[in-house]
Amino acid sequence: MTSLNDINDLLINQFGPFGPLLAVGLLGLFMILLAIPLLLNQPEDPMKKLQRSMSESTRDKKPQKERLRQADRNEQLQKFASFLEPQNADELSAMELKLRQAGYQSKDSVRLFHFAQFALGLVGLVAGLVYVYVLNADMEYDSQQMIIRIIGPGAAAYMLPKYWITRRIEERKQEITSGFPDALDMMLVCVEAGQSLDQAIVRVAKELHASYPALAEEFEVVAYEMKAGKEKDKVLRDMGTRCGVQDVSSFVTVMIQSATFGTSIADALRVYAGEMRDKRVMRAEEAANKLPTKMTLATMTLTVPPLLIILVGPSAQGIANLGNMSK
Repeated sequence: MTSLNDINDLLINQFGPFGPLLAVGLLGLFMILLAIPLLLNQPEDPMKKLQRSMSESTRDKKPQKERLRQADRNEQLQKFASFLEPQNADELSAMELKLRQAGYQSKDSVRLFHFAQFALGLVGLVAGLVYVYVLNADMEYDSQQMIIRIIGPGAAAYMLPKYWITRRIEERKQEITSGFPDALDMMLVCVEAGQSLDQAIVRVAKELHASYPALAEEFEVVAYEMKAGKEKDKVLRDMGTRCGVQDVSSFVTVMIQSATFGTSIADALRVYAGEMRDKRVMRAEEAANKLPTKMTLATMTLTVPPLLIILVGPSAQGIANLGNMSK
């Protein structure tokens, strides 16, 4: 008991009142870093090995949808599925949709995202410890400064993947919004040339690869799902959900209504393509009208101080010289 009190007093004297808490956190971090290689290299459970062999023997008897869902999964990440994936089905679906909107279509994207958060958080903590105890070992910090310098980099690194995904979603939405009017024009040309909507989508996906790869990828997914026999209404609705763009959702509604009521797809495309072109011009005019307002602050900041120096500077210099001469 005396030794524990001595250690506690030593930590408090060395690192402040948060010394014992910091020591416990460092010990937990060390145990986590030590446990990760052991978990990755642990031998396979005989029961799981038997189940895997039985599943491989009966794989051909499973439905094709189930086989495709379980194929090409990372075995190392599969061991930590309960840790790297939300256990709530709604949260998992929302996270998968968010990553797909960012352009990550892999089956392990959710696991990789949480693994990146965990790994970067540990790297940030280690960087903070190295900064405090190695690079600046001769400096003394109070408890608040030490917590900021150690936990701050870890928290920032942990939030970095989420920030990256948010930026990717916004950039991808802007790319889809910019390229959608051109895609509708090309689709209208294909439909008026006698092609079906499925053929027009395949052709537009090929043509858009160079200029708008994100939109081309979405059209390719639609084409593959239609070839697989999925219902056209369901495919189009899924596209609108994946893109997360209002223009695409409106296009999906127009196509579904046109097919439901038996109206001409070419006429619907012609009207909607014209509206999308007008909307793109309106967005450009809106951005141009915002530009003078945005430039006002920069113009005032860069123009007024030099102008004041030029106008007031000689007078101030003359007054200063008269004051010196009077003395």
